[in-house]
Formats: sequence, C-alpha cells, structure tokens
Amino acid sequence: MITVEQAQSLCLELVHQGPVERVPLDQALRRTLAEDIQANRDQPPFSASAMDGYAIAEGDAVQGRTLQMVGEAAAGHGWDRTLAAGQTVRIFTGAPVPAGADRVVIQENITAQGDQITLSEPLSVNINIRPQGADFSKEFTLPSPRVLAPADLALLAAMNHADVPVVARPKVALISTGDELLMPGGAPSADQIIASNVFALHAMLLENGAAPRIFPIAKDTAEDLDAVLRDAETWDADIVVTIGGASVGDHDLVAPALDWFGVTRTFHKIAMRPGKPLMAGAKGATVYLGLPGNPVSAVVCGHLFLLPVVRRALGQTDVVPKGLTAQLGASLPAGGPRAHYMRARFEETATARVVTAFDKQDSSMLTVLADANCLLLRPIEDGPKNSGDAVTIFPI
Repeated sequence: MITVEQAQSLCLELVHQGPVERVPLDQALRRTLAEDIQANRDQPPFSASAMDGYAIAEGDAVQGRTLQMVGEAAAGHGWDRTLAAGQTVRIFTGAPVPAGADRVVIQENITAQGDQITLSEPLSVNINIRPQGADFSKEFTLPSPRVLAPADLALLAAMNHADVPVVARPKVALISTGDELLMPGGAPSADQIIASNVFALHAMLLENGAAPRIFPIAKDTAEDLDAVLRDAETWDADIVVTIGGASVGDHDLVAPALDWFGVTRTFHKIAMRPGKPLMAGAKGATVYLGLPGNPVSAVVCGHLFLLPVVRRALGQTDVVPKGLTAQLGASLPAGGPRAHYMRARFEETATARVVTAFDKQDSSMLTVLADANCLLLRPIEDGPKNSGDAVTIFPI
C-alpha cells in the first residue's frame, strides 16, 4: 500500500486545469482568479481630502492667519482653479484637493466670519490629504491564482474592472453505491440505511468552488453502475466520485466496474485509516476517485484527496491541507501500520493550541465527526504520546 502523501501526489498528477471564463464581479465571490489583473487607474485617482475642512497652501499654515474663502470642493465636484496665497477653499471628505493647496485644516480648528476664516488652533503635522495613488497605482497588479474574497471584489472594482477571468468550476459527479442505501426522506426497509456522506461531500465541494451534482444511487449490479457512470460522462463531469463498494468483498463492484468502463486505475488502497480502500484513476481528462462507503472514511478522504483535486483543477497551487502543530491534551497509545487521522477537537488557550482525540474513532460515527474540528495525525508506527507532546492536526 502507498502512503497518503504518495496518493495525494498521484491524484494531483491526474488533474487538468479547467478553461477560463469571464464573470461579473457580483458573481465572482470565491471563484479562482485565472489571470493577473492590472489596475486601470490610480486609487485614489487624484489627491483627495481626508477630512471636512479648508484647503490651504503650506505657506499660509500659520496659527492666527486669516484667509479669504474663494470656492468650495465636494466629492464629485472639484474646484477647477488654482489656489493663491491668502486664499482657501471649503472642502469636504473625498473631494479633489485643488491645485495650489498643500494641506486641509479641519473645520474644528478654524473660526469663520462671512467669507473669511482664521486658523484659530495649533496646526497638526497631519496634512489630511490622501495622495493620488496612495492605495495603488495604475501599475498595480492583483496576482493569480487567487480565491476571490469580498475585499478582493472591492479592490477589483476600484481598479475599474467590471468582470474578471476565473477558472471554470469543475463539474463533480457524486455517485453513492449500494443496495442498502436510500435517499433522506424515503421509507427505508429494515435492511436499508440513509445515504448521508454524499451531502457532506456536496457541501465541501460547494465551499471549495466546485459545481457538484448528486446522481441517483447506483445499485449493486454492474449494469446499474455502468448506467450511472454513463450519465455522469454525458453530463461532462470533470471529476467522478463513487462512494462505497471500493473494497474487495463479493458485493464491492466499483473497482471492476470502473475497469470495465475504461478507467485507467492509478492506485487502489492506501496505508491510512479511515480510508484504506481509496482508489483513483482517469479516463481521458476525467478524474475518477473511489471513496469508501463509511461516512467518516468518505469525508476524511474528501478532505485529504477530493478537495486537493478540485483546487488543482481550479488552477490553485497550494492545494494539499497544511498541518498545524498542537499539544496533546491527553495521552495516546502507540499507533499502527497505517497513518491514522483521528477525529479530534482543538482549542486555542492563552499559551498553546491544545488538541484532544475523541475516545470513539469508529468510521461510521457521524456524531463524533460532527463534534470534531480537526483530524489528529498519527503517522505510521507512531510511538505512544503523552499529554503535552507535540502532534500534527488538520483543521476541518
């Protein structure tokens, strides 16, 4: 069996980045920027007043001096002449600073009488002007790839871009398998269970920029599996994920079904728990991942393998989950021959990041997974750990 790291690398080698499309800014949240974007103008595009007050020349910046008010400048309505010595312009926040002015004196620091003002208070070192290009110049470039956050959209708008190039969302087909499964809301027989892990995977994919679709459950026959796989192919799925049937029992038909369907298998089984039966392969440019059926196993494999594949398809480079160091809150016995991704919970204290693994680690227990906020890694043949020892965790 190969290691988790080897399996992640092999999965990523199967991926092709998707095409580029342009979308309006109001549809670009959490999309992946596909190309570097250069600003179309400086920001601010002119030197602007940072306060409500009076624009004056530096030579007139003397406490007690009286100046003649000759005009007014407001946001969107500048004063288009040049300020002379002894003159001032009433100015409001965001307005262009007129030529000849070097500072803005805030209105609380003057006394006004008719069309004259007197600088009545000591002048601050702050000139209250935002220089042209203080935020960014027209040479500024927002680099790609980048997952666009709300602040990025405001930045792109200020750069005067109405739409942006992003990588198309990879289409991910989710196919649960097994005669025992029924979708939520149905009337299960005594021998059936409800399909659950597919909904966690669907949500994870949405959060990470994919376009997932839940396909009908495939029954445990070669014909039914083939029919659903063909439906996913007709849909032009970029990634096909089967859930369940990935082991080697008499009713585990996914591996031979994928072989018969023309998928070239890259690996099958990895040295990890939960998730040992994981398989991966490709047919043309389409990536196929076969996840275990146990709910926790499927979700853990989703975090470690499926989401990195999606991120790579989106053109992102830093795609594999990054571990954090934490201190154990309770001792653990020695590990085993497979890397163990234990469900755990960590918290940030005043002095350390402390993590405690749950006592129950059965791969079918969704209540434990729902309470977990991280996976605690026990490497292959890891020795016993004491409370306070350093370990690696992966937030989920």
